[in-house]
Amino acid sequence: MDAGIRIVARSGSQIGRDRLGEGPIWVPERGTLFWVDIEAPALNWLDFASGETGRLSFPEPLGWIIPRAGRRDFIVGLKSGFATYDLEADRIVPIGDPEPDHPDNRLNDAKVDSAGRIWAGSMHQAETAVSGSLHRLDPDLTWQRMDGEYGVANGPTFSLDGRIIYHSDSAARTVYAFDLAADGTLSGKRPFLRFPDDWGWPDGMTTDAEGCLWIAHWGGSRISRVDPEGRLMRAVALPAPNITSCAFAGEGLNRLFVTSASRGAEGVPEAGALFELDVGVVGLPPRAFGG
Repeated sequence: MDAGIRIVARSGSQIGRDRLGEGPIWVPERGTLFWVDIEAPALNWLDFASGETGRLSFPEPLGWIIPRAGRRDFIVGLKSGFATYDLEADRIVPIGDPEPDHPDNRLNDAKVDSAGRIWAGSMHQAETAVSGSLHRLDPDLTWQRMDGEYGVANGPTFSLDGRIIYHSDSAARTVYAFDLAADGTLSGKRPFLRFPDDWGWPDGMTTDAEGCLWIAHWGGSRISRVDPEGRLMRAVALPAPNITSCAFAGEGLNRLFVTSASRGAEGVPEAGALFELDVGVVGLPPRAFGG
């Protein structure tokens, strides 16, 4: 297979196949890659030193997990909203619900910008309403709704200089770009990349050290690398149809880990696996939440 693809977690392993794997994030202080299975719901991890994987059940859908700078706990995105999470104590403490007027929504996919703010999308749990938004969680644990009317809000990532945020509406097959000011305000929303029908739908994203975006294709059996102008540079085929997100990890940030979903692909043996790829480029250091 292309790019030296290795299957890290699959059917028959301790973790098995994720129903909806998402949100991979490298936490160098722990030497651990975390990712979630939104619909299990569960938190998964891979310890790089031992090679061991683990899985912990959650009481409600879990969209993402992000470490806090200088602390041992995390911020998590749940169906009920933002919360802190202590892994060692397995304790969740709610922060607040950014969408009390949309009880059928859940948080879905998030990233941290250069100022330590979390940008998190939301979506209708059943995917039958256009009720998703893009929210900003600040280090003081207050939040604001920054954009809206998404079918499936997905995949935040940033330009190398931090002045552009890329965010998708998967349902619209479109990756948008916004200008991001130092104070966290957005302007200049514009289409960055529209997926043709045979590409599937844009899902999670990450940025490499050359400023190019790696985008997961739900329904497209691949990830793609595009340059800052949105031009396709490379496509890497994967043995599962629903590819959901990706993140660089490891001491050299030279290993690209890709999540997938078994939902809608029950007859495909590798659907829902975690894949490890050697793509010949390195990623950017992961950021922790500043609060």
